[in-house]
Amino acid sequence: MTERSFPPELDDLKTDLGRFEESLQSFAQRLGLRLNDLEVDHISLRCHQDTTAMRWQQGLRQIGTEFSAAMINGRQICLFKLDDPLFVAGRQIDVVELPWPGEKRYRHEGWEHIEVVLRGDHQTLGMRAMALLSDDALTQPGISFKTSSPQGENERLPNPTLAVTDGQTTIKFHPWRLEEIVASEQN
Repeated sequence: MTERSFPPELDDLKTDLGRFEESLQSFAQRLGLRLNDLEVDHISLRCHQDTTAMRWQQGLRQIGTEFSAAMINGRQICLFKLDDPLFVAGRQIDVVELPWPGEKRYRHEGWEHIEVVLRGDHQTLGMRAMALLSDDALTQPGISFKTSSPQGENERLPNPTLAVTDGQTTIKFHPWRLEEIVASEQN
């Protein structure tokens, strides 16, 4: 997707994409991850106000299709399949996750994380994700790890997540693509 493809409702996201890409590449390098070797599922946003989320939703609807709007862990999360993929850190990403603000406040409004799919047994996700990281990454100050199991009302696929963050940029790992999770809800 070219910068011209962003509608005015997404001007702040267009501006923020370069910052996020640089931060993501730097963080992946610190972790010893080669993003080109991984299945990047989607990119996610963070915002502080409902009005920002609604503006972004309007803009994303102009450049893609909203294929899910669900309550996950007490807040609305909308998913968009872009008509033309974003190019981020050498990867094409065609799904955007837009969570409405929750109780947690993030330092930055804009692009916040990518999620990587690690196919395989959901019970070994954390172990398999940690094995991808360099030994140095596991001991660096300021890098933290968090596991969670976000779940929508009708989800049938177990979808644990391991998040690795430096407090600014986050890379998450999970066993399924979001489109697969949403499809499981329909059956």
